[in-house]
Amino acid sequence: MLDQPAAPRRVLVTGGAGYIGSHVLHALTDAGIPAVTIDNLSTGRRAAVPESVPLVEGDVGSADLLDRVIRAHDVDAVMHFAGSIVVPESVEKPLAYYRNNTVSSLTLLDACARFGIDKVVFSSTAAVYGATDRVPIDEDTPTAPINPYGASKLMTERMLRDAEPAHGLRSVILRYFNVAGADPAGRTGQATPTATHLIKVACQALLGRRPALSIFGTDYPTPDGTCIRDYIHVSDLAEAHVLALLHLRGGGESLTLNCGYGRGASVLEVVRTLEAVSGETVPATFADRRPGDPPQLVAGADRIRERLGWVPKHDRLDEIVRNALAWERSLPG
Repeated sequence: MLDQPAAPRRVLVTGGAGYIGSHVLHALTDAGIPAVTIDNLSTGRRAAVPESVPLVEGDVGSADLLDRVIRAHDVDAVMHFAGSIVVPESVEKPLAYYRNNTVSSLTLLDACARFGIDKVVFSSTAAVYGATDRVPIDEDTPTAPINPYGASKLMTERMLRDAEPAHGLRSVILRYFNVAGADPAGRTGQATPTATHLIKVACQALLGRRPALSIFGTDYPTPDGTCIRDYIHVSDLAEAHVLALLHLRGGGESLTLNCGYGRGASVLEVVRTLEAVSGETVPATFADRRPGDPPQLVAGADRIRERLGWVPKHDRLDEIVRNALAWERSLPG
């Protein structure tokens, strides 16, 4: 009797019912890569998870739950998205952020060490750079986070680096800039009504689900006086995660990579693009600058293309905005 080929091992995706995690699950499924996800559904949605992916409801900070899932699903790699992400909230509740982001990450990495899992793709953030004046911001920019959210992510980055020589744990750390848009096929998108992402809020304002979009500051040293940010389509970001996993599964070395396009758009450019796509006016009000908002945040984004062979497919601002608006229209009013 011929030997049957071994079943492919699964990647454990934490926070897979959330905005970015669900897009990554769909990208993994499209690529034929089996996955299992853990999500406590505090902000995620069960409906966002592909039907073929087992969803285990629970907290990634539970060592017992991690042990059961890793054993039951023959996990060989981890993609870690679970965590809290709202910067102002992190200032108000710093200990909650260190508990949910840093301590839970420690529990997860400890499980990886116990089970010999040596591949982790980590969802980090450009907030680790803090209030830098560099334009663009490359991966060699010194890290100096100015809020507990960024600090909690940087602590996990440090744990990953320290775990490699001790436990052989290789990682790809992906530092996101401004993630936006939605799955072009309409399978998932940003569904949190109170989300603070500019493009999400602008779409809500256009559809009458918020009174208006607040534009903070019109006197920045930029061409139109409003802040410039590097917006990356969430589906391109999801593809970067799949490439990072394949890099590690192929024996690749640990990497720290920015996720952005290397160019920015101002707040007013985003508003004008949304108005052009929709043919409607975005109600907006102007307010003073918010403390700590730098004029520009643009990624130095060459390294991810060079090291992972990443080629963005959705890097037009009008496509990002169009997909976000289509998704927002699909949600209950």
